[in-house]
Amino acid sequence: MTRPSAGASSAAAFSYLSTPLVADACLRLGVPLRAAPAGIVAAVPGRKVAGRALPARHYGSVDVFLEAYAQAVAGDVLVIDNGGRADEACIGDLTVLEADAAGLAALVVWGLHRDTPALIEIGFPVFSYGAYAPGPARVGERELDALVSARFGVHLVTANDVVFADDDGVLFVRADRVDDVLASARQIHEVEREQARQMRGGVTLRQQTQFDDYLTRRASDPSYTFRQHLRRIGGAIEE
Repeated sequence: MTRPSAGASSAAAFSYLSTPLVADACLRLGVPLRAAPAGIVAAVPGRKVAGRALPARHYGSVDVFLEAYAQAVAGDVLVIDNGGRADEACIGDLTVLEADAAGLAALVVWGLHRDTPALIEIGFPVFSYGAYAPGPARVGERELDALVSARFGVHLVTANDVVFADDDGVLFVRADRVDDVLASARQIHEVEREQARQMRGGVTLRQQTQFDDYLTRRASDPSYTFRQHLRRIGGAIEE
């Protein structure tokens, strides 16, 4: 199967952004906000990742991951569906070393990992619910589309998605909307950076957002929301 790479552009653009900014951009544009469940965190903090999703469903054996690596494009992110299981860790140091050798950018796991000290030493980005010592004690029946899609919480992830991950969590964005989302995220970032600069200079957020004016308008029109107000004046703090 030939799969397009997300390319260096998404990773480069995301390098000075964040998942909160991407999430706000999705809301601003009306792009479905598809976030991994709360609790999916980086095994090694400080990693920031953007790459095309490489889906794989786990059935108790690492062979499905090795098969996925064989068809990976450099910069892909392996998205592992282990059903959110809390009774086994499905990846460890050898799986991660092989992912690194295959040119992947990261692993995101709907489940648990193990071999934490080795993962920290390797430094390869891994996002999961956390560490758990026991590995799988089962081998389930593999489905035909095991490498076509992966469930991650309530979301179905395919090769048509791009993964964004950092210390705030993991997001999945449809590849054909990524450019728009990143452009909007950059705009939000620039506005927020300017707001922060002004706050350090003594101009409060209430002053910048003309909060008194907002309260006056809301008093005469209870349907007037703060988000509407921010968009009217060109501010940013929430979407």
